Amino acid sequence: MSEGIPNWLKKRADLSPNQEALIFEENTYTFKEVFDKAKKIASKLTALQLGRGSSAAVLFTNHADSVFILYALQMAGVRTVILNNRLTAEELSWQLNDSDAEVLIHEASFTDKTALIDYNKRRVCTDELDKMDEADPIILEEYELQEVTTIMYTSGTTGNPKGVMQTYGNHWWSATASSLNLGLHEQDKWLCTVPIFHISGYSILMRSQIYGMPVILHRGFEEKKVIDDIRKHKITVMSVVSTMLRRILNVLGTEKLPDTFRCMLLGGGPAPLPLLEDCLEKDIPVFQTYGMTETSSQFATLSPEYSIKRLGSAGKALFPNQIRIVDADGNELPAQTEGEIIVKGPNVTIGYLNREDETADKIRNQWLHTGDIGYLDSDGFLYVLDRRSDLIISGGENIYPAEIEGVLLSHPGVADAGVIGTEDEQWGQVPVAFIVKNEATVLSEEDLLELCQQKLAKYKLPKQIYFVDSLPRNAAKKLLRRKLREWLEAERGSHEH
Repeated sequence: MSEGIPNWLKKRADLSPNQEALIFEENTYTFKEVFDKAKKIASKLTALQLGRGSSAAVLFTNHADSVFILYALQMAGVRTVILNNRLTAEELSWQLNDSDAEVLIHEASFTDKTALIDYNKRRVCTDELDKMDEADPIILEEYELQEVTTIMYTSGTTGNPKGVMQTYGNHWWSATASSLNLGLHEQDKWLCTVPIFHISGYSILMRSQIYGMPVILHRGFEEKKVIDDIRKHKITVMSVVSTMLRRILNVLGTEKLPDTFRCMLLGGGPAPLPLLEDCLEKDIPVFQTYGMTETSSQFATLSPEYSIKRLGSAGKALFPNQIRIVDADGNELPAQTEGEIIVKGPNVTIGYLNREDETADKIRNQWLHTGDIGYLDSDGFLYVLDRRSDLIISGGENIYPAEIEGVLLSHPGVADAGVIGTEDEQWGQVPVAFIVKNEATVLSEEDLLELCQQKLAKYKLPKQIYFVDSLPRNAAKKLLRRKLREWLEAERGSHEH
């Protein structure tokens, strides 16, 4: 039996029509206004023959219009493939064709980029959408919790990225779990400077509709504007990654945030001790979280009172969620024992788009095998030791070494390539590459960077390239990234002496 729940935005516009819903560049929209705008766009979607069960891809920046279109697609029951606007045309072509989206709706600013995309279906620029005829909007009265509403691509440790299917129920439970943890205050306002094409940003939009809470949306992250808006709008909650938090503290200097501010929700890896101590000194509560696209945002959270005592922990599973640590055979391990983190809960994806085998491999008996390594302490606090087999997290973006290695290996002059992440003051981590040249090849760092620039988003480009005679591999020919890290330490050490 499928469960239905009233259309969130329609219900919210009915319950609190005059409540502020969205503030973007000095424009404020109430829930009624947001609903009316989204409904109007839905009428154009109907004219485009997009309705329940069809699919559309979107390529947007953080903008009020993007929010209205995302809401319209959700209300119309259109499966929405949300594309990362930082990707190259080649990366986008792959995702569009893999998802088989019927239409690509893109912001006018991306017209040049979309012209390079290899995709033979309809493309609609937002300017065209504005001018389109309207038909009677067909919007869902109820959302089926099991129905897929969004698809976001996440890079795999091997091969191409996979489309994570997120249902209405996943987003509903993610928002509910978050409020059961952080509480819901009448004066809550959430600042969103993270991209709305990421689950971190998109989930804030879901919370807004479900809680009846205003979102202050920024185009991007500017620390000065963040501090000004926290003061001006009495913002209470903000989603950040460590680099953002560090930049906010630097600009604050000796000043503090107003007492109305109650929570920095920190994702993208644990925070370093000095950063947490600085926040403590400035009375800035930091809630560290563990989550992923597959769990529709945060899954476990550590509240500030534990941040120093349980340094490095991502906290406990949120109310509807469960976490276990298992060995290679799937047996549960006792406390303090390292193993794979597996998670279960109503906000966990139902699987990967068109990847039945991979879904069956990753989700067993409703438990998602994350590939992350960690342990639970004797009180049940989670410690994440190694994000998904060598994942690099740079400024909140996930980078998989295998993807960069694939591009480097496509160069005829490259015999072997290995990529690891290295600590970086500004971004947390950045990729570094080790290259074995083919004999008799003249190959420069510039040649390889030029190739990477064509094929990879800018944040994935290796920040340093080292040429070596051979790469460390085990008997099964698996790259020993641990060894590469040792080489890098030694390389740096030799420069310091």
